[in-house]
Amino acid sequence: MGNEDMLNAQLLLDEDEDAQKDKYLTFHLGDEQYGVEIAYVTEIVGIQKITSVPDMPEFVRGVINLRGQVIPVMDVRTRFRMPPRDYDDRTCVVVVRIGEQTIGLVVDMVNEVADIPKDQISPPPSSGVGKGSRYIQGLGKIDDDVKILLNVPMLLGEEELEALA
Repeated sequence: MGNEDMLNAQLLLDEDEDAQKDKYLTFHLGDEQYGVEIAYVTEIVGIQKITSVPDMPEFVRGVINLRGQVIPVMDVRTRFRMPPRDYDDRTCVVVVRIGEQTIGLVVDMVNEVADIPKDQISPPPSSGVGKGSRYIQGLGKIDDDVKILLNVPMLLGEEELEALA
């Protein structure tokens, strides 16, 4: 993601809530495209030094210092039990706010901010027990593509959020 793209994404994040309706920040994890509601996103930064913190869940890689604020960083690949991948110059940290907690989500590559109206979102597929993955809010359709839309608050359970606070 180039500097111009990051600047454009940041400008969109600064718009009011009405302008954020139906907008999702899309990114890649492996071969799949995911999205998170733009309302949760505060900024996007390149990968930087992550300081390990003992006794954290495996998917919490550690913390980063973002302009003086120490925030925990979750590797979304690890959270979804995907095979690990070395970080490169396309790896980004999507900084999201869940309630009072700020957390960084490490993703393979940020794509764009996409407009996905509610009528283009299908419920998540159900598992054998009759409910979809707790992490999936829905499946967004854009032309012939399908984006897996994540339920940001569910990426971390209440206990995990409290442990990170």
